[in-house]
Amino acid sequence: MADPVIPDLELTLPSRPENVAVVRHALGGFGDALDVPDQALADIKLAVTEACTNVVVHAYPDGEGPLGVTAWARDDRLTVVVHDEGRGMLPRPDSPGLGLGLPLIATLAESLELGTGPDERTEVRMTFLLTDTEAAA
Repeated sequence: MADPVIPDLELTLPSRPENVAVVRHALGGFGDALDVPDQALADIKLAVTEACTNVVVHAYPDGEGPLGVTAWARDDRLTVVVHDEGRGMLPRPDSPGLGLGLPLIATLAESLELGTGPDERTEVRMTFLLTDTEAAA
């Protein structure tokens, strides 16, 4: 997708529901360290929670596998990539979700890219503006 970047935050956890909260907590601490405005941080955590939940629910139908998260801040933007080594973005008629995760992420993020990264892993790449848009207006 883009040039490789050394991430400021990198996590790899088993794709279990409880680890979605671990990722959310880690991102909250990372956002606090960057002094991200509260509303922007809430949006970031919600979008990343949705992406991680998609991995837990959809990526590994026969068990669990790795849930990876990398994040870096550059030029007033935070990029977060949630990745897995599962089955990819396949339609699933028996989906246990409502199908609202990706549209919600697209609404919260400045940009959203879905694709395949290194080693054929599935990636959801989200970019968020870190400036407080209300304060700037």
